[in-house]
Amino acid sequence: MRRLLVLTATAAATAFFGAPASANDSVLKLTQDPNQWVLQTGDYANTRHSKLKQITTDNVNKLQVSWTFSTGVLRGHEGSPLVVGDIMYVHTPFPNIVYALDLNNEGKIIWKYEPKQDPTVIPVMCCDTVNRGLAYADGKVFLHQADTKVVALDAKTGKVAWSVVNGDPKKGETNTATVMPVKDKVLVGISGGEFGVQCHVTAYDINTGKQAWRAYSVGPDSQILFDEKTTALGKPVGKDSSLATWQGDQWKTGGGCTWGWYSYDPQLNLIYYGSGNPSTWNPKQRPGDNKWSMTIFARDADTGVAKWVYQMTPHDQWDFDGINEMILADQQIGGQTRPTLVHFDRNGFGYTLDRKTGELLVAEKFDPAVNWATKVDMDKNSPTYGRPLVVDKYSTEKNGEDVNTTGICPAALGTKDQQPAAFSPDTGLFYVPTNHVCMDYEPFRVSYTPGQPYVGATLSMFPAPGSHGGMGNFIAWDAKQGKIVWSNPEQFSVWSGALSTAGGVVFYGTLEGYLKAVDAKTGKELYKFKTPSGIIGNVMTYTHKGKQYVAVLSGVGGWAGIGLAAGLTDPNAGLGAVGGYAALSNYTALGGQLTVFAIPQ
Repeated sequence: MRRLLVLTATAAATAFFGAPASANDSVLKLTQDPNQWVLQTGDYANTRHSKLKQITTDNVNKLQVSWTFSTGVLRGHEGSPLVVGDIMYVHTPFPNIVYALDLNNEGKIIWKYEPKQDPTVIPVMCCDTVNRGLAYADGKVFLHQADTKVVALDAKTGKVAWSVVNGDPKKGETNTATVMPVKDKVLVGISGGEFGVQCHVTAYDINTGKQAWRAYSVGPDSQILFDEKTTALGKPVGKDSSLATWQGDQWKTGGGCTWGWYSYDPQLNLIYYGSGNPSTWNPKQRPGDNKWSMTIFARDADTGVAKWVYQMTPHDQWDFDGINEMILADQQIGGQTRPTLVHFDRNGFGYTLDRKTGELLVAEKFDPAVNWATKVDMDKNSPTYGRPLVVDKYSTEKNGEDVNTTGICPAALGTKDQQPAAFSPDTGLFYVPTNHVCMDYEPFRVSYTPGQPYVGATLSMFPAPGSHGGMGNFIAWDAKQGKIVWSNPEQFSVWSGALSTAGGVVFYGTLEGYLKAVDAKTGKELYKFKTPSGIIGNVMTYTHKGKQYVAVLSGVGGWAGIGLAAGLTDPNAGLGAVGGYAALSNYTALGGQLTVFAIPQ
């Protein structure tokens, strides 16, 4: 019997206003000012909610383009611009150009930073040359380049304050993710799960770039930074719990990469993030649970030591990375406020956990097409407590042998990939961009060579059968019941990050290039505008001289748009996405543009 979380309909927003001063003061102060946007996620809690309310359900249909800016790059544009004071900071995909634009002077370029990176990093990057954006703290703008160089730029001049190399592209280590400043450190991850990288999160001193700590996803406790107090579902993980779940020294090429999002609770002093797939994609070659890939981590921000972990997809057979954002939203449970973490995983389950203890509270499918597992076992007395109950028909390994499997839902890119959801404290609902896509999966044996692909599977993707025929939905999710409140079907996956606002409007973008605005309560479409290229960027909002603006990067690409972005035509290329999204070329073309909207006065 499934166990549902009892929540009130008026779930409270995460209240970090009383956070201790030990958190980064500049970030806390600026994220509490809705007129600015200093983190990709909007705030430390990853809510992507704005208190701005000039734009409402009554007037959003009057939005018009206020101004635009071409980035000069034609690959996938993920992430969003930042606004600090009167300056907007815009980033691009490789070569990761950063622009500082003067909002007082028609977006005039104040400075431009263009790193000189070796283009040989491009073929080592999985699923396009995207970058999920910049962060701001203490007068610096932070960029993590594709070649893994972490750069701190003076926010006023663009001059490099410090830089440090975080990985080695020759081994398959690259970066596509944003960074997060916390206290006196900046946190960065690493990509390379498709190249057999042993992945990690690293904290660098925010003023000097000196490494403070590094925590791996797999390996011995000394590398993962576990201690005797680290728990999983309320129980001690045990000494070297990762090593026991890998054959021999496979953990050294075990993956578990950290290319997603980070959140932070200043009161608990814990950072939260997810780890990615185990390497290789062929499950036969790596028997065991492959801990701690596919895992939610809660770590002490000062030391990196893990307080608790929860593995969502043990012995992953489908590439269901766990890197999607962790949204921190205090909610009423049983008459008391409880600190919760909500996570929409690639595997198709929406999870709610107590972010202090790691207790699993809810695990329900957020797309009815999900079929690879029947449910997550919520019986605390069961030996499979917390594990998904896998449907044998959709396993890609049976009796220790490779199996060609058809009709698996979701596809490897998940019911949701990295495109971040939003949470509104006004409605208590989570707004989730989703993929409504299934796949056929053919594993094959592969050998590890440093710097070479270490995948071991061929995929094909297609819309989930028996539904609206499209490849995406934009949904509102009620965490108190683990149910969809409303769902808007889309022809293609919704690969854009959502934005909720106090005006009762939720914004998102589509792969065809539309910016859409919907009613937060009902999902009714209130406005749409087609930008020059498909949108895989994340919508943000700010004010300038008292007027509210909404901005989004358009530039088709990412995993879903890799065929267009990289000029690929083989249906199995792009790890199966090229064939699945072939029709996208009928609706949009390459581009790289920032479009800013406002209501004329």
